[in-house]
Amino acid sequence: MTVLEGPYRKLARPVLFRLGRGDAEVAHHATLRALSAIGRSPAAFKGLSLLLARNQVPRTVFGVRFPSAVGLAAGMDKDGVAVRAWPALGFGFAELGTVTAKPQPGNDKPRLFRLKASEAIINRMGFNNRGAAALAATLAAAGPVGIPLGISLGKSKVTPVEEAVGDYLTSLRAVHDHADYIAVNVSSPNTPGLRSLQERGPLAELLGALTGSARALAAGRTPLPVLVKIAPDLTDGAIAELLQVCHEQGVAGVIATNTTLSRDGIAGPDRDLADQAGGLSGAPLRRRALEVVRFVAGHTDLPVIGVGGISTPEHGMAMLDAGASLLQVYTGFIYSGPGLVTGLNQSIRLRDKQN
Repeated sequence: MTVLEGPYRKLARPVLFRLGRGDAEVAHHATLRALSAIGRSPAAFKGLSLLLARNQVPRTVFGVRFPSAVGLAAGMDKDGVAVRAWPALGFGFAELGTVTAKPQPGNDKPRLFRLKASEAIINRMGFNNRGAAALAATLAAAGPVGIPLGISLGKSKVTPVEEAVGDYLTSLRAVHDHADYIAVNVSSPNTPGLRSLQERGPLAELLGALTGSARALAAGRTPLPVLVKIAPDLTDGAIAELLQVCHEQGVAGVIATNTTLSRDGIAGPDRDLADQAGGLSGAPLRRRALEVVRFVAGHTDLPVIGVGGISTPEHGMAMLDAGASLLQVYTGFIYSGPGLVTGLNQSIRLRDKQN
């Protein structure tokens, strides 16, 4: 535990968790509102930056320069509400979304569950968001935020799977000018039929359309990098086939991994929540996410963003050792707070100095 994690775990986290005792989503939105206010206050932003945005080590991956290797995973700030605040917390990039072509409310509530003994979360949010056009308007109003922004795209629930390509292309065109990379989410377990898009035929069609559109929209400039986020529940054979499609279609990188349908590793006190439908994230996902990152890095030269179960600096170092070029955190951030980001940045700097 880093120096900054202690106060968060003892003071801030209990307040947030009590706030969302009946519905964890209440605390989530309260946090985003608070961070949005920080982003609008130059004094608050500067104060937090001095405390948290330290020891960053820049790196360039798939042609994008990142102030640090530690990023915010998709799902935390779907609509870019707090986009101006994330740099102050030490993040070197933030992935917004997942957004869809059409605004949608997502699944019925409650749909977000904390498994505190396991330091995990089960969610079945269902891509609740205001739509890609609304996110584009939010980012246009926010202006430059100082860190690269990835935007995760998903399929609108009302769009049939056979019409998914057009749905994704609508979103890409809406957000293109505000993104530094695009993440193609075909691996969420919470939209019916979505994971079928990871199969060779549909995936090749989708990625070919997106990379082709990115080249056309670039108008002679360097095309926007297109990445694919994969599920941890795929077999090694399926991952290998997916990687082949990525190479064939000009994909720039892989994000490993999304949430899992597995319930392995859930602690005894949380067993009453294990039957909740949705994707599991956090500590129980760590081992499998690490395995997938290692497999992907060993079978392709595409850069990998490692995400899943990172809740200490040591976990982040293990992910980098497995072959990840960048890291993302979400559930670990909820349980450990911004001290996790600072600790990861510090550990990366120390390791670079030693090497």
